[in-house]
Amino acid sequence: MQRRHWLAALGISLIAAPLAAEPDSRQQEMVDLAWKRGCFNCHDLDTTLRGPAWRDVGERYQDDPEALERLIPIVRNGGGGNWGDEFMTANRRVPEEDIRQLVEWILTLRSTESSVQN
Repeated sequence: MQRRHWLAALGISLIAAPLAAEPDSRQQEMVDLAWKRGCFNCHDLDTTLRGPAWRDVGERYQDDPEALERLIPIVRNGGGGNWGDEFMTANRRVPEEDIRQLVEWILTLRSTESSVQN
């Protein structure tokens, strides 16, 4: 009987392991894409650099169903005034699909502190 429990536990762990690893692999995929596209020149996940920390962005817009469609053109064309005096540089050479994927992912992030600037 104990062998069945052990086999059942093993089976569950083999199924659950890839599911548990998925969010980390998705984050790594998006971090790699952000590095490739030069996003980390101005941004960081947790620290405000020239631009806001992405976790702060995700937290600020978490309840805004229109945020994705509003932020994509800002990332593409540049913009300013939403996070202080800094102006976001246009990213016209970055494919639209890459921008969409990155913004979708950023909008899922949450700040580790209550450091969102309003």
